[in-house]
Amino acid sequence: MEVILLKKVENLGALGTVVNVRPGYGRNYLIPTGRAKMATKANVAEFEQRRAELEKAAQDAHAAAEARRDQLQDLVLTIKAKTGGEGKLFGSVSSIEIAEAILAAGIEIERREIRMPAGPLRLLGEYEVGVHLHTDVDAIVKVVIEEEKAN
Repeated sequence: MEVILLKKVENLGALGTVVNVRPGYGRNYLIPTGRAKMATKANVAEFEQRRAELEKAAQDAHAAAEARRDQLQDLVLTIKAKTGGEGKLFGSVSSIEIAEAILAAGIEIERREIRMPAGPLRLLGEYEVGVHLHTDVDAIVKVVIEEEKAN
């Protein structure tokens, strides 16, 4: 199935590229999310008319992501958590808590943008957590997990 990309898609191609994808991927993901259209002659012609508009929108999204990356660059989050013995947490610190802490710091972020390939954090200490803001823009946020003092 051939589609024309309306947005840059990671590991697939850039805006305006005509790519051959599996039918299910195109039908169930790319087309419904607005990332692509079927590569018919009419759709390709329509894309060429709208190319400047789509490129401007892509540049604006990239610039906004870079601005957010600059805000996140020097951010150090301190999260308090209840602990058991030996620095182990009761529960864990997941992307939800990290996203809430970043929002509390006044920076717009969505939970799905936080990358934690090793899973939730379960020990006290300092960690570096990846944030994927755009297909080309990634940031690192320093997270410090401290023991919550009992009253």
